[in-house]
Amino acid sequence: MDKKATGLRGRDLLSMADLSPGELDLVLREALMFKESLRRGQVEPSLRGKLVALIFQKPSTRTRVSFEAAVHHLGGKPVVLNASDIQLGRGETVSDTGKVLSRYVHAIALRTFAQEEVEELARAAEVPVINALTDLEHPCQVLADLLTIRERFGKLAGIRLAYLGDGNNVANSLALGCALAGMRYTAACPPGYEPDAGVLSMARKLAGEETIRVVNDPREAVRGSQVIYTDVWVSMGQEDTPRRRNDLAPYQLNRELLEAADEEAVVMHCLPAHRGEEITDEVLDGPRSVVWDQAENRMHAQAALLRLLV
Repeated sequence: MDKKATGLRGRDLLSMADLSPGELDLVLREALMFKESLRRGQVEPSLRGKLVALIFQKPSTRTRVSFEAAVHHLGGKPVVLNASDIQLGRGETVSDTGKVLSRYVHAIALRTFAQEEVEELARAAEVPVINALTDLEHPCQVLADLLTIRERFGKLAGIRLAYLGDGNNVANSLALGCALAGMRYTAACPPGYEPDAGVLSMARKLAGEETIRVVNDPREAVRGSQVIYTDVWVSMGQEDTPRRRNDLAPYQLNRELLEAADEEAVVMHCLPAHRGEEITDEVLDGPRSVVWDQAENRMHAQAALLRLLV
């Protein structure tokens, strides 16, 4: 199978920056159509006869189940591979794995640690490769997030999003996603916990310096924002220390902080949530939370992505 792109078909999605604003809009419109067709029980089996390899170097709940469900609904077959199941976990190179899997399947999604691994896989594979999470980015999550915001507000352009806490992979992809969508992004992080400098530079080139901001005061970030987003303080592979928790404690998303936001603001979290740490039960389960819509929309956004790439 030759890896030739026609529009999005045949392309890889390794970063939110791999999409143009128009292509992002296309993915979101396709996701909305898929969601509606699934509700009506009229999904076109556009992956019938096709296999999608799902490789997990990290544990997963939402990513694994949402990808498997999306492939199933589209009529395809998921091939789930954990690190302990394949030679990639025993010394085979990522490149060799990509070359071999390309002879068997029609697309590959990889959830791993280093961004360089998914990039190496994409260079070697002859089929589309999707970043299902790395330490640097989580584009599939942010596609679902933008879909959720669009459903809630009827638009993306001009919406203000405040991200609170550790500047991790989700914070990085959100910066790029907001830049592409014409949104305003402010990350509130303690000094030393900011999103990746290279990603921020890229996002600012797309959207402008004043549109992509990093501050230290969480109240400054949420003031006037329509979307308040947070994530765990300790991501997989990071060391959990008392100092880290002390540094991030003022960034907890709680009722008092939410009251400083726009009166129509919604709360988002990519899950899993550590209740009582980065977010309180009251906020996570409250009437302004769209967290469960986010989780559902992972499946719809990834189904749209698979339809367009494969």
